[in-house]
Amino acid sequence: MVYKVIDLTVENDVAVLKLNRPEVMNALNTQMRAEILDAVREAPDHARVLVLTGAGRAFCSGQDLGDGANVANIDLERTLRDEYEPMLRALFDCPIPTIAAVNGPAAGAGANLALAADVVIASEAAIFLQAFTRIGLIPDAGGTYWLPRQVGFARAMGTALFAEPVPARQAAEWGMIWEAVPEDGFDAHWRARAALLAQGPTVAYQQLKRAIRASFANDLESQLSLEAELQGLCGATHDFKEGVVAFLEKRRPRFEGR
Repeated sequence: MVYKVIDLTVENDVAVLKLNRPEVMNALNTQMRAEILDAVREAPDHARVLVLTGAGRAFCSGQDLGDGANVANIDLERTLRDEYEPMLRALFDCPIPTIAAVNGPAAGAGANLALAADVVIASEAAIFLQAFTRIGLIPDAGGTYWLPRQVGFARAMGTALFAEPVPARQAAEWGMIWEAVPEDGFDAHWRARAALLAQGPTVAYQQLKRAIRASFANDLESQLSLEAELQGLCGATHDFKEGVVAFLEKRRPRFEGR
């Protein structure tokens, strides 16, 4: 696919997917959702970590309300099922670590796109806004899934009902995101984080994602069984052997992602 509203670059095993409609704060339209889906599926063939970020002053302002002319005839269920769901599932199921580098405001579906990543690193200039009730809707794009798991029932409900912005630092304190960092140096910070993961044990990252996500539905017995199974897979990798040798030789491991 030739990308028109996103940019995808790969360097040193880090794929950076940049939402690139800065004139509308990177609002999501049909074209952008299709391009994100394609890029997320493509990235693991060329990189060991995927970063999503935004061009300009915003990360993503959510659904482009001008995309689809007549609001009275818009089929929101179809849009969510056919366009949002495949995009979000691809990101959630991505076999390499994913980072949302939230450079500015993330609102509505844009906020929930960020929360679908494994790790969210936000500039202190960013805010997270579940804006849906402002236009008579409920949170979508996974918002009713991510929020209760990340911040608990009370905060999820208040955030959704009142549709008030949550500053990045507060989001970090709540556990909605991994960290909020100063605007100065933000770009260098997330790039360093991405580089660290790109040099790590990729298979182990893939299996730990499976294990942690499964824990919400598993009882202890099932989770212990899954841990044993996935640890067996990790133990058969080159990177496990390299990690042990490096530990015994008192040096940094040189993981190859296999």
